[in-house]
Amino acid sequence: MLKIKKENFIYRLNRGGHDPYKVYAAYHKAVNSSGAPTVILALTTKGYGIGSREADNTTHQVKKLSLDNIKAFRDKFNIPVTDEDIEKIPYVRPPEDSPEMQYLRKTRANLGGPIPRRRKESEVLTAPDEKTFTKLYSGSEERKISTTMAAVRVITDLLKDKEIGKRIVPIVPDEARTFGMEALFRQVGIYSSAGQNYEPEDADKVMWYKESKEGVMLEEGITEAGAFSAWTALATAYSNYDFPMIPFYLFYSMFGFQRIHDLAWAAGDSQAKGFLIGATSGRTTLNGEGLQHQDGHSHILSSTIPNCLSYDPTFSYEIAVIIKDGIQKMYVEQKNFFYYITTMNENYEHPPMPKGAEDGIIKGMYKLLPAKKPVIRLIGSGSILNESIKAKDILTNYGIESEVWSVTSFNLLRKDGMEVERRNQLNPNKKELKTYVEECFEDSSIPVIASTDYMRAYAEQIRPYIKADYTVLGTDGFGRSDSRASLREFFEIDANSIARAAAYTLFKNNVLDKSKLKQIYDDLEVDPLKPNPWEV
Repeated sequence: MLKIKKENFIYRLNRGGHDPYKVYAAYHKAVNSSGAPTVILALTTKGYGIGSREADNTTHQVKKLSLDNIKAFRDKFNIPVTDEDIEKIPYVRPPEDSPEMQYLRKTRANLGGPIPRRRKESEVLTAPDEKTFTKLYSGSEERKISTTMAAVRVITDLLKDKEIGKRIVPIVPDEARTFGMEALFRQVGIYSSAGQNYEPEDADKVMWYKESKEGVMLEEGITEAGAFSAWTALATAYSNYDFPMIPFYLFYSMFGFQRIHDLAWAAGDSQAKGFLIGATSGRTTLNGEGLQHQDGHSHILSSTIPNCLSYDPTFSYEIAVIIKDGIQKMYVEQKNFFYYITTMNENYEHPPMPKGAEDGIIKGMYKLLPAKKPVIRLIGSGSILNESIKAKDILTNYGIESEVWSVTSFNLLRKDGMEVERRNQLNPNKKELKTYVEECFEDSSIPVIASTDYMRAYAEQIRPYIKADYTVLGTDGFGRSDSRASLREFFEIDANSIARAAAYTLFKNNVLDKSKLKQIYDDLEVDPLKPNPWEV
């Protein structure tokens, strides 16, 4: 009997994970088993078949195989390459009429042809009925609603659209009722490949949890990765199947980019098209549930993905305009973007859309409230724009005129700034262009106060394009409080803090004297000993 040294056993054993017959047998048994899952344990050797590098822990550091390694690999797998040719590392191709080539061609043809392949152009969809969006342009008519509800209203109306309704797919991981989407259970149903095989707990309710094979909505359970993967599959259907789908994935904003940023990056790499709705966004919008919902950075994270267009709207008409623009760009003009739109669960009145605001909403900023002779500009986004509006009223009490601008996207304003800067650098002999921010703020003598529900870095992005004095307020830090009002006061992004920042800026610019500043500080009960929000 052949004696084998003990230390050579690993090289003589036939490792199951490398044996095609054993692998085939294992998968055959798994496919033909039923009633229970099958686990396949495939025993393998790292660096299998490459001679001295086999099972060697330095494999990761090896950049190039030696000639002896390559010859050992050839001998192990009986590759038909001679010693004279092997130094050239030639490709080995089976004969055209061989069973292997016939199998490969037949199988690839059944899968639609060779890969990788990207379909750049797909079926062009018809834009939805204009009424789907314009009905939100008139505001909430003194009713208090949230922007999340406004987004759900648009999605619900799009599902009813005769042209593209069949392409709309709402997706939620677990918060359908929280987002006010339970009406869709009855209207379109929840998709299940097996239908409904159980009686839901809410079966006695009007809006019961209805699953069916014909369902449209995807309710994925508590799995952000699973829900996002379903969104990506739909968002790339235009390329993979020439059948464009319009997925809307609604999630708590904190459970989006923070938890599955790699998947969002992969979606960008895959040229996905669709809408991500980050509900209950901002660091102060959902108090009382700890830090798990205090999103002050999702827009900063979304900005890392080049083809993600992100918006932080305040009013329902802004949401309608943005979704309308997204469908037009992605599915009619066939541009490769996907949209991230943050919404809130905070209820307040929504005004009608100012005349001519649509273009500014898409570009990232427009004037919401003008003033005859403004000495200060207040700009904001999301729920904190309302604090800027309140701050305008406070300043008016002291004879200070201010105008308010709604910034729907600091990210897009930054992109525009970078593009204009680059264009000017590459074309020094042509007339210098202005950034969109510079066009909006032509009078550079008027200071600007920015406030958002996000870290200061979010609004800081446009500092290079503002020629005036620029002050940024934000939600750096954790923050723990029992109410929105207290939390906003803590982070110093509430109306009083905005008014204080405006008054101080005007004092620095010699517009207010010290006595007037003291009066405003006293009235606002400014506490100079209050700790920094980001250090508490």
